[in-house]
Amino acid sequence: MDLPSHDHASGTLQRWLTGPRVPGLPNLAELPPPRLSFEFFPPKTDKLEEQLWACIRRLEPLAPRFVSVTYGAGGTTQARTHATVSRIVAETSLTPAAHLTCVGATRAEVDEVARGYWAAGVRHIVALRGDPPAGQTVYEPHPGGYDYAADLVEGLKRIGDFEISVAAFPETHPTALSAEQDLDNLKRKIDAGATRAITQYFFDTETYLRFLDRCGAAGITVPIVPGIMPVTNFVQVKRFSAMCGASVPDWMGKLFEGLDEDLETRRMVSVVVAAEQVRLLQANGVDEFHFYTLNRPDLVYAIAHLLGARAAR
Repeated sequence: MDLPSHDHASGTLQRWLTGPRVPGLPNLAELPPPRLSFEFFPPKTDKLEEQLWACIRRLEPLAPRFVSVTYGAGGTTQARTHATVSRIVAETSLTPAAHLTCVGATRAEVDEVARGYWAAGVRHIVALRGDPPAGQTVYEPHPGGYDYAADLVEGLKRIGDFEISVAAFPETHPTALSAEQDLDNLKRKIDAGATRAITQYFFDTETYLRFLDRCGAAGITVPIVPGIMPVTNFVQVKRFSAMCGASVPDWMGKLFEGLDEDLETRRMVSVVVAAEQVRLLQANGVDEFHFYTLNRPDLVYAIAHLLGARAAR
């Protein structure tokens, strides 16, 4: 093996000594523990039901502000979502937030679901326009339904004093005519009564911070909580991101290169990538995080721990 020449070695040291110094991230002890929320999806089989409840029990000790349960396209998992949310109310210390969409239902039907949630003790709704039902590529409001998320928020506020979270898109919703129109739409949802926005996942911190600047300039004052998704299956995420308008940076592909058959290393890389992202956000003053768990708790638990979250004893 060739050893580096003396000149090269001394040149390397000189470069290290004179290069810019990157300051470390703030000491965790100096920062308040973050406020967390987690998203689960309703199970389709008994086995997946077990997996979901193992996930809920694993993350429950972190005392999140709320946990949300998603709703399939066209309301396809409505019954399971309702059952999962009702069980969370009955059997855990968690505060559930139920997803509700405008798709495939009249206003009366959506209102009935909302009243059912209120009766079950659910006081927090994640109000979304929703994706087109299977087989349709373009969203069309249901005849007699709520047209868009802002209309749904307004309708929910008439039913009860729900806490309402809505979606925000740091990289613009794929069907929006422009970034300005997308931001106007977010403002309408908040003006209609939403108390918080949760972002689509993103991987470049700067993307989110620039979006915060734009929200502030537009007069939005509610929290814009970053949505964080730990990635273990890079190929799958790349495919999904192309559909939902989230960009996947080249550096990320480089990190997962050659690991298709190596799940354990992918999991380690995933924790490192997400932990770096959330710690950088935390260093920029962000103290609330919403994790898309994909019903897999261990990665999320580790990342939350690195942020300073601790299980309640």
